[in-house]
Amino acid sequence: MDRVSETTGAEPPARVAVVTGASSGIGRAIAVALGARGWNVALGARRLDALHTTAELVALEGGVAVSHLLDVTDPASVDDFFTTVESVFGPVDTLVNNAGVAVPGLLVDTAPDALAREIDTNLLGPLLCTRRALPGMFAAGHGDVVFVSSDTARVPRPGMVGYSASKAALETVARVVDMETEGRGIRTTVVRVGPTLTDFADDWTPGTFEHLLDLWPRFGIQRHFNTVEPVDIANAVVHAVTAPAHARLDTIEVQPVAPVESRDRGPAVP
Repeated sequence: MDRVSETTGAEPPARVAVVTGASSGIGRAIAVALGARGWNVALGARRLDALHTTAELVALEGGVAVSHLLDVTDPASVDDFFTTVESVFGPVDTLVNNAGVAVPGLLVDTAPDALAREIDTNLLGPLLCTRRALPGMFAAGHGDVVFVSSDTARVPRPGMVGYSASKAALETVARVVDMETEGRGIRTTVVRVGPTLTDFADDWTPGTFEHLLDLWPRFGIQRHFNTVEPVDIANAVVHAVTAPAHARLDTIEVQPVAPVESRDRGPAVP
């Protein structure tokens, strides 16, 4: 449940959340889910027109949203974003580090600038955003920082070396932030995402995904093709950030259930 005043029983002011990568997919679903709880939600991404669509959806669910351009890899952009959000909503008490990018391909075939873009977006970005959000949380004496990770952090995938490595490093960041903020009222949670139906790979070169699907079974990685929906990830985030103040959910992994097989068990035995 959301925090409630222990002295009066009154509802506290609306919580303020930042969601990076909120222009579509999982980020949009998280923003809408928080809006449905009446939260103030700050939406950050590089596509302002898409952010406006997310803001409209947040408003339809009863939340209040502000959209602002955000390049998580640029310290000046991160600082400008948070300064604007704080001027509109006040201190941020929840940060969802969701922005991410994947550049598929074998390491030998991947351009250096593509590798840098993955590391900068998936690892440097959350570091910069968390660094900027923490002082306000320290001042308030509470806060939630969510790191949206991937099951590639647990089971790395060939053809996704930069993505797998950056997500594994991101989970290390979450652990260190938890240690560095211990006793300050800050909760960190890793939400590890399995196969999810989004537009995440829409800009991949045609045939790339099919090539990877031929490669992964060799290593026992892709067992079936079911997926979860972005709202399933959003529900996990909401569950973490609305847990009772004395509880912290360390890691939540969301995976699809395997398809039900139709098996001929033969004739019944009398």
